[in-house]
Amino acid sequence: MARLVVEGKDVIVDLSWWERAVARRREVHAPVSAIHQVSVEPDWWRALRGVRGRGTWIPGVLAYGIRPHPLGEDFSAVRVRARRPVVCVDLWQSSPYARLAVTDPDPEVTVRAIRTAAGIAP
Repeated sequence: MARLVVEGKDVIVDLSWWERAVARRREVHAPVSAIHQVSVEPDWWRALRGVRGRGTWIPGVLAYGIRPHPLGEDFSAVRVRARRPVVCVDLWQSSPYARLAVTDPDPEVTVRAIRTAAGIAP
């Protein structure tokens, strides 16, 4: 399962081999300095913005890849069937993505770690 990990000055979406294949991305990362807001979205469909782009989208199952919209591009690694909350990391324009949306196995711990690294108050 995909995870958000803070390594040095970057937040990285750690994908398994099959998730890399369906997302059509080897690496996804953004600078910690570009983080604007971090939140947990209990409903997966509210975390997804824009339209289908490059990646794999299976209705009712998963949404992995790039989603373009007027504000830029989001990267999503969302497992719909998991029925788990989605961690949303909103980024400033200096980042390659506008949002990282990931179904993380431990969303509360992940959000705390990212907020601490970015210096964002809870």
